[in-house]
Amino acid sequence: MIPREIFRKIRHIQIRTSHKVDELLAGNWHSAFKGRGIEFEEVRPYQVGDDVRTIDWNVTARSDQPYVKLFREERELAVSLLVDLSASQDLGTTTQTKRELVAELGAILAMSAIKNNDKVGLTLFSDDIEKNVPARKGSRHVLRLIRELLCCEPVGTGTNLRTVLEHLNRTAKRRTVVFLISDFQDGGYESALKAACRRHDIIPVVIADPREAQMPNVGLVRLHDAETGQVVVIDTASRKNRLLYAKLYVEQAESRDNLFRRLRLSPIHLQTGCDLVDPLRKYFHQRENRQ
Repeated sequence: MIPREIFRKIRHIQIRTSHKVDELLAGNWHSAFKGRGIEFEEVRPYQVGDDVRTIDWNVTARSDQPYVKLFREERELAVSLLVDLSASQDLGTTTQTKRELVAELGAILAMSAIKNNDKVGLTLFSDDIEKNVPARKGSRHVLRLIRELLCCEPVGTGTNLRTVLEHLNRTAKRRTVVFLISDFQDGGYESALKAACRRHDIIPVVIADPREAQMPNVGLVRLHDAETGQVVVIDTASRKNRLLYAKLYVEQAESRDNLFRRLRLSPIHLQTGCDLVDPLRKYFHQRENRQ
């Protein structure tokens, strides 16, 4: 049984996201994410205006009149959400935490996939795999995914992108559209990401909070690293410390984005407290134009 409070949260996210999916995303999803290929369906007599390249010469030779092949797009996709549940996801200095943003994002993506008759699965990870939900269809399955996004209590606290990407490469038997959702506060995952890109359609989704880019001037502050447990005291009144903090953030972001460019990946950048629809709609539109 699902506790009443958790059930209310699930319904709240379902209601919030279903309107966004219906109004803005479902059609864009179909255009941005094509099926696995084109399947032969049947033949019919040639009609004026048909592409001569589709003529079925074997049938034409047997019937003494031209026939053309008809094809249909194989629409069904396999979609996988790889979601970072490390302790840094609990940060939130606006109206929501990064984890709350991720839960809403996961609901939008899962519901968009289901409405287009695609299968969607979920892998939650920290410094190890926390939960793996195989890809399925249906509205009940989406509710389960939302529940896991909200309720899963991770054992680990760190972030290990290499582990989840290697798990993907071992377990995904067919080409998959993969949303890799994380704040990417990790290193050493480059080779695993490169290997995953050869087999799958990888879409990095970078989750951030505004406070991560800029340190406020509030005097002496005790900072606790949620992932490593390290505690340091920093004088935020020092302009030098604030500039160093901002510089380190920019360097980490540039290193991450340079890796994406080398692998020809187009990331989606999302911030807590901001609307999800515009960045997603913009990304889907750009992807459709590239295709």
